[in-house]
Amino acid sequence: MTKAVKNRILYQLNFFKSIGYEYHGNVEFGNNEINNSNLPNNINELKNIVENCYLCDLCKSRKNVLFGQGNSDAKILFILDEPSASEDELGQFFVGKSGEILKNMIQNVLMLDIDDVYITNIVKCKSNDSFNATHANNCRLYLDKQIEIINPMLIVTFGEKVYKYLTNDNGIFEQLRGNILPYKYYNILPTFSPNILLRNPSLKKEAYYDMLKIKSILEIHWNI
Repeated sequence: MTKAVKNRILYQLNFFKSIGYEYHGNVEFGNNEINNSNLPNNINELKNIVENCYLCDLCKSRKNVLFGQGNSDAKILFILDEPSASEDELGQFFVGKSGEILKNMIQNVLMLDIDDVYITNIVKCKSNDSFNATHANNCRLYLDKQIEIINPMLIVTFGEKVYKYLTNDNGIFEQLRGNILPYKYYNILPTFSPNILLRNPSLKKEAYYDMLKIKSILEIHWNI
């Protein structure tokens, strides 16, 4: 029995329980069996598991799973918080106003194609509420495995909550932003989220300088 099938069974059992059916004991095999060590080392196989995930209530409202997009051998990995409504509707990244901002940063400042990088979210399905730790924790093993498979030279986190959730660093974001910082075996650079830039256009200049720093690192160290 595959993990995807087990996840579907778990979801159905929980659904039946919610409408009044009773059964003996708690069925917890889905949560217990999913761990980093037995997730596949192939990005496409991992994507298939995530697209068939039913471990939380977001599976009932999502239209699409936003697993990730781009070059799985990319030297740079972009991490955002969760899918936007446009991304959920169309099942792809770089759509909507925030997606256009991000695409312009990559193409016009980094001088890269969007397929030269890899992009993903902490939470893989759209929520009707604000980003919360419960949903993030449900997806954390998937994200950690993505990072392990892609093995980027640089991780760029977009937004304070993404950086702090990923690293557990409670430092002052304004002082951390734009700096190259250590994270496990990687380097990480926190910057503003595209949504913040939409609400506060005055921050675009600082975000631009963050992108220039990323560009210089790519040029110096990796001849891109």
